[in-house]
Amino acid sequence: MEYGRRSTMQPHGDPYGNARSNLPVPSTVKKSTHGHGRMSLAGPAMRAPYPIPPGTNPRQSLMRSQNVNPLLQSASKPQNYGRTPMRSNNRRGSMWQGGSQGSAPPSSQTYAKDTRPLRDKSFQAKMRQDVATFLISTGFEVAPQMLQNITGKDFRAVFQHLILYFDPLWPFKPEQRFEESFMQALKAMKYPYLGQIDIKWLPTPAAMHSWPALLGMLHWLVELGRAREHYMDSGHPTLQDPALIPEEFNDIHHHLALAFDHNSRAYEVFLQGQDVFPEEEKMLEERYARKDAQVFTDLEQLRERLKEIHAEWEQLKKSAPPFEELKKDNGSLRRDKLKFEEILRRFEERKQKWTRLVQDEKTELEYNLANLEKMRAEEQRLSDIVKVQNLSPEEVLRMNTEHESLTREVESLKHKIAETSQVVVRLEVSLTRKVSDAEEALDQYTSLLSTLGLFPPLPPPLEDIDLTIDLHSAAANPQGLLSGADIRKVVKPTLSRITEMKRTAHADVESERIRVDDELDQLNLECETIEEEVLEVMNKTNALSDQADELREAAQQEALVSNAEASRLERDLAAARTAAMANGVGVKSRLQALQIAYREQVEKLNRLKEDTVRAVIKNSSDIVAFKDEVSKQLQYLREFAEAN
Repeated sequence: MEYGRRSTMQPHGDPYGNARSNLPVPSTVKKSTHGHGRMSLAGPAMRAPYPIPPGTNPRQSLMRSQNVNPLLQSASKPQNYGRTPMRSNNRRGSMWQGGSQGSAPPSSQTYAKDTRPLRDKSFQAKMRQDVATFLISTGFEVAPQMLQNITGKDFRAVFQHLILYFDPLWPFKPEQRFEESFMQALKAMKYPYLGQIDIKWLPTPAAMHSWPALLGMLHWLVELGRAREHYMDSGHPTLQDPALIPEEFNDIHHHLALAFDHNSRAYEVFLQGQDVFPEEEKMLEERYARKDAQVFTDLEQLRERLKEIHAEWEQLKKSAPPFEELKKDNGSLRRDKLKFEEILRRFEERKQKWTRLVQDEKTELEYNLANLEKMRAEEQRLSDIVKVQNLSPEEVLRMNTEHESLTREVESLKHKIAETSQVVVRLEVSLTRKVSDAEEALDQYTSLLSTLGLFPPLPPPLEDIDLTIDLHSAAANPQGLLSGADIRKVVKPTLSRITEMKRTAHADVESERIRVDDELDQLNLECETIEEEVLEVMNKTNALSDQADELREAAQQEALVSNAEASRLERDLAAARTAAMANGVGVKSRLQALQIAYREQVEKLNRLKEDTVRAVIKNSSDIVAFKDEVSKQLQYLREFAEAN
């Protein structure tokens, strides 16, 4: 085999139109004997003719993504996969074509009408709870009251977090307006109710006319995220995760997952400068060997069973025919038949005997019923005789009195029944009001739970407790009016425990606040002390500056005096020269004396200048050192304050 140069081949056309990077494709170690090039592990059905390599960058990608599901196109591959150290003008983009969609002409697609009860308060509370729970589960900090009165900044942060959860490579550009990226992202996510959202709502998303639709959109994204999580955790073969492949499999997606894993490992080796992949091919062979191990085991067991059957067949051929055993079995079965017939005859006789007994009992029952009718007729005859008998006046008076008393009792009972009906009507009205009050109280209770952030799941150690309560006013059993946790045994103790926890936390916070206030007071005292020191040093600095200014003025005055003296001496010297020239050499001694005096005055002037410069430099150095020291002290004070 020749290793002089590394060969690459152009990939076939992508039937799904996915974005491809221009990375080199390693050639296979196995050379085909048919002369048609290397075939794909997925079969030749999806191979297209090789396109003409581009002139600018001929490097093509080996990665053939089998994930046509948009939920997996960002999650099935590592973000840094397949990147080479070579410089390339092409980069792999996001799965959402944000840039092209933003410049595309508007589509004539009609959007569906949202049938969800977005204006319902209870439904909005449920959506807020679902959105908050999902955001917390994905690592986004959400305050309990944020979704009740959301700001434009918070809404943008929540929306971008949800979009980046689906596609971490989504290009949110800081210089791009949020309205443009908002509509592009929703179009890319295929939001079905996009026509009911106006981008003018985004600056004030918490408005009454805009928040239900925007909250419904966030809830739709959350439901989509939950569906994605369910799909990612479902272990479905289309995930193409090698860790989820069972030992035995026949699904085409499992084969494609192993092929993709093999190609990925081989491509990593190829990027390191190798053209042969013995370890990767060995791993693939071992994986398929494990897949076929159980099949080979079953095959060996079937072969052993076949050998046993052959041995049994040979033994049966060598042994005598089983006719004699069958004759014996037939004789025993015939004897058993006779026995069962005798048993059936006996049970039939017993049945007839019990039938006769039942018939006798029925006859006796009819005779007793006839006697009962005769006795009832006799009772009726005696009652008629009693009715026609003459009664005494006392008995008649007593009977009339009893009749009147019974009549009065009946009237009173009717009156009580009417009063009872009125009381029932009043109680029904009162019950309706009480039920309405109870529903309002439960609504307030639910709102307080939402406001206080006590919807499940509760913070540890109360994560297993659900404080929500529902009212069923139509329940027949009073025990079923309220559904949920028991108010006396669970809700009240839990609320008391939460109150105690909050009080404890408040006390801890108050103690921490007092400690911090104490530290701040100490820092303020230190700051005042340092300010006093700074003022004192500033006063000293000002005094030194004043002294320097006085020295400078004195030096300037002395310089002026020296200059005036020098000018006067020069004039005297000029006059002396003139007088010497006029009077002769007699004044030479005077000229020398004046020159000596002039040199002394010049030396004195230079010495004063040097002293002034040294004093100014010294004062400036002191001022700079003082400023540096003050800056260091202030910086140390700031760092100490920030650290505490």
